[in-house]
Amino acid sequence: MSKPKESSLVKLIASLITGDKEIVKPVLKKTEHKFGSIDFLSGKINFKHTDYYKEEMGEGLFRKILSFEKLIKPDSLPDIKLFTNSLESEYLTGDGKRVINIDPGYVSMEKMVLASCKNFAHRVYLKNGVYADLTLVYRAGNFQSLEWTFPDYAEEGVRNMLKGIRERYGHQLQRRDYKCLKA
Repeated sequence: MSKPKESSLVKLIASLITGDKEIVKPVLKKTEHKFGSIDFLSGKINFKHTDYYKEEMGEGLFRKILSFEKLIKPDSLPDIKLFTNSLESEYLTGDGKRVINIDPGYVSMEKMVLASCKNFAHRVYLKNGVYADLTLVYRAGNFQSLEWTFPDYAEEGVRNMLKGIRERYGHQLQRRDYKCLKA
């Protein structure tokens, strides 16, 4: 019989999608205030694989991926998602449309998981209307996409970026050089 044990701490990440470059800096500042220092921030990644956000957020969208220095407990992901949803709400247009989408998640040595408020067959309910989306798995020295992985996360450049975040996380664990985000 297996015995329950605490999960390892994981590396908090987030993905921002927007077409408004002016909004990025204040949003990053608010996420740092809540979650601590950012230790990785990507450049602009063109958001080109879907028109899903076009009606709400317009054209010319780009993504930025970031990670935070402090590690988290995986079970804190629902509370983090609810915070990022409230942060998105601070930037709604006059007609209630979002200007930014913020998807938090985490990287562990085995996988990359995103938080979502939408249910699908491959998502597991956590709590408070938040699901865990197993987005990538780490096998044979790289992150591998799955049948349901969003096309932009399946891109080699994004997977390599996440591999770099995973390596940073691994070094933190090896050196025991980390702090845990207090809930």
